[in-house]
Formats: sequence, C-alpha cells, structure tokens
Amino acid sequence: MAQESRVGEVAQKAHDESFKLMSGHSIPCVGLGTWKSGSVVTDSVFTAITKEGYRHVDTAAQYGIQEEVGKGLQAAMQSGIERKDLFITSKLWCEDLSAERVRPALQNTLQELRLDYLDLYLIHWPFRLKEGAHRPPEAGEVLDFDMEGVWREMEKLVKDGLVRDIGISNFTIKKLNKLLKFAQTIPAVCQMEMHPGWRNDKMLQACKKNSIHVTAYSPLGSSSDGRDLMHDAAVNKVASKLNKSPGQVLIKWALQRGTSVIPKSTHAERIHENIQVIGWEIPEGDFKVLSSISDQRRVLDGEDLFVNKEHGPFRCVADIWDNED
Repeated sequence: MAQESRVGEVAQKAHDESFKLMSGHSIPCVGLGTWKSGSVVTDSVFTAITKEGYRHVDTAAQYGIQEEVGKGLQAAMQSGIERKDLFITSKLWCEDLSAERVRPALQNTLQELRLDYLDLYLIHWPFRLKEGAHRPPEAGEVLDFDMEGVWREMEKLVKDGLVRDIGISNFTIKKLNKLLKFAQTIPAVCQMEMHPGWRNDKMLQACKKNSIHVTAYSPLGSSSDGRDLMHDAAVNKVASKLNKSPGQVLIKWALQRGTSVIPKSTHAERIHENIQVIGWEIPEGDFKVLSSISDQRRVLDGEDLFVNKEHGPFRCVADIWDNED
C-alpha cells in the first residue's frame, strides 16, 4: 500500500505539473522517450507508468517498437491505469508524407499500440522520402512534400476523434510560417531537440509567439553523438550545488524554460530519477550559467537521413535547417 500511495502521489504531482495546450488539453511535463529503446521498452513503459507515475509516453512508427510499447501500455491499463489519464504521442514517418497515406499510417500506429486514439500525432520530419529510401538517400529518393495536403488529412483525424491534437517535429521557422499560412488547426505542439548545448532559441521564440507548446527531445544530450552533457563541467557544478543528478538538472532546465521533456531510459533507476524534478527549482544564477554554454550544436542534425552531397536536394546540413542556425 505504501508503494501504491507513493506512486499515486508522484502521478498526481506529474499531472499537476502539466502544460495547457491551445486546444485546452494538457500535456504532462515529463514523459518517457522511447527512441532506441529496443524490445525492453515493454518493461520500461510498464515500470514508468505503474511504479513511477509517468503519464506521458512518446514513440514513433520509425522507431520500430510500437508493438512493444503497446504491450507495455496494455499491461499498465490492465493493472488499473485508465486510458484517459495517459498522454500518448506518436509520429507520421517521412515515407507516409502524402495525403493518401496519412490515415492508413495512423491506423497502423493505433493497431500496433493497441489504442483507439492518440493524444498527439506529429509530422516526424518535414521531408518526404520514397518508400524504402536508403540512409543517406540516393538520387530521387527525397520527394516533393505536399505539406498542405498532409496537414488537411491530419486535421481530419482530429475531427474524426482518432487524434486529440496534431503537431510538428524538426521544423524550421520558414517551414512553420509556411504551415501557418494555410492551417485551419494550428499545431498544438512542436517537438525539437533542445538542451543547454543546443538551446534552439529562435525556434522556441517562434513557437511561443504562435502559442505552440514545445516538447524538448534529447534533453540530456547524447554521449554516443559527441554531446555528453551528463559530464559537462557546468552541469555537474550546478548538480553538486543542488544535490541533484546531472540528468535531473538538465530536465529541470527544460521545464523552467516552459517546455515539456521526454528523456529516454530503459533503466529503472534512471526512469525513477528522471521524474523526481517536481517541487524544486534551479536558482536564477545557475539557470543563467546553464543557458550560457557557448558550444551550441545539435545531436541529431538529420544528415544521415536526408543529405546527398552529390544529388541533393539537400547537399549539406544547413540546407535541412533552411540555413537558420
């Protein structure tokens, strides 16, 4: 009973610490990211929800693990967690970025996750790829993207009750402005890489200007991609001062900027640690230190997904990001 009481208390705090979307729905401040989680993600999802009070789970068709995520969600709901108390996000992959493929892709995602609806459905990247495209793409494998046609189909999913909110991921200001010119439903959420080593300030401000909530992914950086913020001197100094872990400090930094955050972990102790970020603050001076790290660069720049130096249309990383960085 004590364990159940503690989990309930954490879950209530996590629910209280949520952000209101323009639709009126709420997105929990901390979610479980599932990218590169592998087959163990079933246990991770179940543990996060039932033992640690998580209510927000983020996944994507491209991760190739939605069936495993679905098993974890079903097990959690069979233990007594109600579907209405969960917030589940998935994403429309680049090979399905044509109007006629939007609904079938969503239906496949719902089937894999064993759900009747999603809380949030995002355009994963604003580039259409030919089915079976190589990484990096070969000539002719990056296709024209009918953004308006795809977004109209996304809007229909909301009207039909299959998705509660729709949004975008990995957009630039230029692409966001293009979308806003024709969108009847403004994106509720923009998901983007964001951490003290890549603040992504311009895009954050553009979203705030348009009342679009931001979810930060890769909030801890990535040691495998050369951005190991968990061992950054400034991060560790603040963590030591506050008697918190570096991961907790990085997650709290994101929350204090007004963004929700989806740290990925398959380790029970990290899953526990990552949600212990309620009820304390990073002091203003320390927050400014973390926000002043001069080495600003992305962990996930999209080069291996979209850049073809010889044939284009994206011949370098700057082309992917509309030369806005």
